[in-house]
Amino acid sequence: MAMLGGAALLAVMALTVVSVTGRALSPLGLRPVPGDYELVEVGAAFAIAAFLPWCQHQRGHVTVDIALARAGARVNAWVDALANLLMTLAAALIAWRMGAGLADRLGSSFYVETTFILQFPVWWGYAAALSGAAVFALVCGWTVTRSLREARS
Repeated sequence: MAMLGGAALLAVMALTVVSVTGRALSPLGLRPVPGDYELVEVGAAFAIAAFLPWCQHQRGHVTVDIALARAGARVNAWVDALANLLMTLAAALIAWRMGAGLADRLGSSFYVETTFILQFPVWWGYAAALSGAAVFALVCGWTVTRSLREARS
């Protein structure tokens, strides 16, 4: 997921460079990329959602451990397990609501909401972000079991 997110982020960066260059050189006949804001929005949403599972797996989220600096390794392990459980609940909530948003966007057979310029369906962005959110929830669940094993040992 992180590799896909990185590829999406590189594509968004390249698109931005091309579009800004087109705006700057418009007197020479170049043009910005139509719908660049829409594409950046969807690409960035996917990239962010795609990076979350790897960050959780690598224990890369920000922690404040001033209060636990003097506690033993066992106490810290149990606190990590609790924190991972809370993150799992938050990730599951995010995935659930993202799924509900996707279902809402897909619910009407008479009207499909589209973006303003490119006219692609808005649900594509929800589907892209939901894929990362679902994997994030699964990885969070795995980190709970990892933390519980560490706390017991």
